[in-house]
Amino acid sequence: MVTDMTTNTRSQAKNPKVAGVLLAAGGGRRLGGRPKALLEHRGRPLVEHAVRSLRNGGCGPLHVVLGAAADEVMARADLSGCAVVVNPDWEEGMGSSLRLGLAALSATDADAALVLLVDQPGIGAEAVARVRLAYRSRASLAAASYGGERGHPVLFGADRWTDIAAGAVGDQGARAYLREHRDAITLVECSDVAEAYDIDTSQDLKHLE
Repeated sequence: MVTDMTTNTRSQAKNPKVAGVLLAAGGGRRLGGRPKALLEHRGRPLVEHAVRSLRNGGCGPLHVVLGAAADEVMARADLSGCAVVVNPDWEEGMGSSLRLGLAALSATDADAALVLLVDQPGIGAEAVARVRLAYRSRASLAAASYGGERGHPVLFGADRWTDIAAGAVGDQGARAYLREHRDAITLVECSDVAEAYDIDTSQDLKHLE
C-alpha cells in the first residue's frame, strides 16, 4: 500500500500515520533452533502472515526487524513493501530488536509505532486495527488486552520512542516501560477477534496450520 505524501496538511488525530513494526529476529532456541520467521503457517512463512496483519490493519510504513537466518528469511519470504532491518545482536533478546525498529522509524514522519511479534499468528488484522484506532496523539500509549490482561500489539506514540528505546534491554522489550506507565495505557479488548498464544515450544506448533 502506497501512501500519498503530497498532502500538505494532515490531522494527526484524524489521520495519523501509524507505522507497523514487526519483531521477527528470534532464533527459536526452544524450537531446536528453527527461526520463528520461517515457521510455516498455511503454506507460507510466519513472517508473511504477520506483515499481512499489519498492512490489512491499516499500518504503514511497515518495518520488519530480522535476525536469525536473516538472509534465508529474505530469500524465502515475500517482504515486498517493507523496510527490512537486520539485527546483528538478535541473540541479546527482543530489546535490541525493538531499539532498532524504533531507530529506523525516527527518520520517518510516523506519529506512532504499532509493534507486533512474529510468533503470535492468532493476532490478525482486526486486533491491529482496533489498537491502531486507540491513537490520540504522539504521546499515546495503547495495547491489546485479552480478558483484561495486557498483550500485543502495542502502540507507542512517537514522543515516547526515545524513553522506550532507552529501557529496552535483554528480552524484556518495553515491559519495564509499560509497567512504569501503566496508568497511561489505553487497553483495547481483543479477545473476541484474536488469540494471544505464542509459538515458543514444540508443543505450540499445534497452532500452526
